[in-house]
Amino acid sequence: MPVYNGMPYLVETIACLQAQTMRDFECVVVNDGSGDGTAAFLDKIAREDARFRIVHAPHGGIVAALNRGLATVRGDLIARMDADDTCTPTRLALQADFLDQHRHIGLVAGCVAYDGDPEVNRGFALYVAWSNQLLTPDAIYQQRFVESPLVHPSVMFRRENVSRFGGYRDGPFPEDYELWLRWLEAGIRMAKIPEQVVAWREREDRLTRVHERYTDMAFYRAKALYLARYLTKGDAVQQRPLWVWGAGRTTRKRADLLEQSGLQIAGYIDISPKKIGQTIHGKPVIAPEDLPGPSRCFVLAYVGSRGARDQIAAFLNDRGFVIGRDYLPAA
Repeated sequence: MPVYNGMPYLVETIACLQAQTMRDFECVVVNDGSGDGTAAFLDKIAREDARFRIVHAPHGGIVAALNRGLATVRGDLIARMDADDTCTPTRLALQADFLDQHRHIGLVAGCVAYDGDPEVNRGFALYVAWSNQLLTPDAIYQQRFVESPLVHPSVMFRRENVSRFGGYRDGPFPEDYELWLRWLEAGIRMAKIPEQVVAWREREDRLTRVHERYTDMAFYRAKALYLARYLTKGDAVQQRPLWVWGAGRTTRKRADLLEQSGLQIAGYIDISPKKIGQTIHGKPVIAPEDLPGPSRCFVLAYVGSRGARDQIAAFLNDRGFVIGRDYLPAA
C-alpha cells in the first residue's frame, strides 16, 4: 500500500485491514515522502501491530512507491490497497482462498462499491458498474481494450507474475492498466470474485483525476500499443482486412494511433447517413449492412458509448461474428 499525505483517510484504511478475518498477513506500507503526519501515524501502528512493515522513502511518485513495495513484500500472494479506500473484513480470505483453489489463475480481483456521488461523477459510477460485470477470465480478456477491466486496489496476484513478467513501468500511461495488458498478453489468466472487496473512495484530488498519465489520450496510447500487437500476431487477424466501427473524430484519433503502430485499416463502419458513402483519408465509410462476412474481415468496434457497444455486439453476433475471433470491442 503506497501512501502520500494520507491523513485522515489512512486511519480508517488501517482499521479495516486490522479487522481482516485472515489474521496471518503482512502489510507493507510505503510512505512516499509524506509531510502531513502520515509517517508518525504509521510508525505508531507498526509498534502496536507487528504485521505492519513501514518503508519510509523520499517522494518519488506512485510507480516508484509501488515497485518499492513489490521489492519489499515476502508473501507469495500480493494484494493491492490504496490508502484512502476501505475493504471488507473477508477481502483477503476470499481472494487468497480463490487463488489457492484455482492454480491456473494468476490474478483475482473483486467487485467494488463506488464510494462517491454517482450523479456528480457519473462516469466513475458507470465504470465501476461495468467493471463489476466482468467476472470470468474470458470476459476480462475480451473487454480489456474497452477500459481497464480491473480496479487497481481490488486485486490480489501471485508474486511469480512479477518475477516472470515485471512489475509497474513508469511512463506517460496508467501504470496499472499497462500492467494488466502486459500480463494478459503474456498469458496470465485473470478472474474476479462476485463479492464486494473494496469501497473505492471518490475524491476530487484522486491521482487518476489530476495526473497526466491518466488522461484519455494516455489510455488510448496504452491500449493502441497492445491492441496493435494483438491484431498483428494472429494469422486469422493478419489475413483479413481490418474494419473500424465508428467514423467520428474520437474514433479516428484512436485509429490513427493504430496506424502509427503499423496497422492498415480497410475502412470505417457507421450508421450516420451523412458519413456513409464518404471517404476518410482515402478509406470508405460503409453502412453496417454492407459489411463483409466474418471470413472476409475483422471488426474493431471502436465506439465509446456502452449502449452502442452492446448494439454493435448484438448486430455482429447475429451476422455470425464471434468476439475475440472476428471482432473486438474497444474504446
